[in-house]
Amino acid sequence: MPAARAASATAPEPRRLPDWVWSAGAVAALLAAWLVLSAPGVLKPGYLPTPREMGVTLVELVGQGYQGKPLWEHVGISLFRTFSGFVLGALLGVPLGLLTGYSRRAGAMVSPIMAFIRPIPPIAFIPMAVLYFGLGEVGKIVLIFFVSFNYVQTNAHAGAANFPIAWRRAAESLGMTRAQVFLRIVMPGALPAIFTGLKVALALSWAVVVAAELVGAQSGLGFMISDAALLFRIPVVFIGIALIGVIGLLLNLALNALEARVVHWKGR
Repeated sequence: MPAARAASATAPEPRRLPDWVWSAGAVAALLAAWLVLSAPGVLKPGYLPTPREMGVTLVELVGQGYQGKPLWEHVGISLFRTFSGFVLGALLGVPLGLLTGYSRRAGAMVSPIMAFIRPIPPIAFIPMAVLYFGLGEVGKIVLIFFVSFNYVQTNAHAGAANFPIAWRRAAESLGMTRAQVFLRIVMPGALPAIFTGLKVALALSWAVVVAAELVGAQSGLGFMISDAALLFRIPVVFIGIALIGVIGLLLNLALNALEARVVHWKGR
């Protein structure tokens, strides 16, 4: 018995499959389900395009564009609207969030207002954006700015407010002024929370721009999806949705890479 127990204790553990195998398997299963569901006789004709139809439609969109405009122009205008509102929201949200998190007085003034605004869904402001700013670019950028500012400010506030008080007191005991503590201690310590807010804000900004383009836009991925749905061009709808997902993934990866370079000490 002791020998058997010793042998079982020293037996090698079963080899585990790497994570990429599971990821590839999940993608393969999804593609297989697509092939089965798009086969003739499974769903109503035209409801789910086949991979071949999607490929042909994508080649047509790349070569001919949509509604007289190149595909890259639809993608570019959506990215322009997203980045314009996102950058403006971050430029205002990060400093304000750090200030309200560091200063109790500033937090007491701003927090009730943000607590009132935060639960309101951004889509609810689309009619007001159209009413006050019309159907042009300003209304869409203002709407995305609101989304970006809301989440960036909240996370920057949390990063500054939840900073360890012992670190702050240690810095003050070394003779640092409040401004030096804020710039050299609190701001770097709040960077992980700030990047979390930036990633959430960028993802939601990219989602909201599509919703904003459903109303009164003549270009952009949201317009392309809405117009193609009205014309029952289902392959174009799916390609537009796929482009939104792929671009959103690339934006998130880019922001993760930037975070890895700026907050290189995170988790160490």
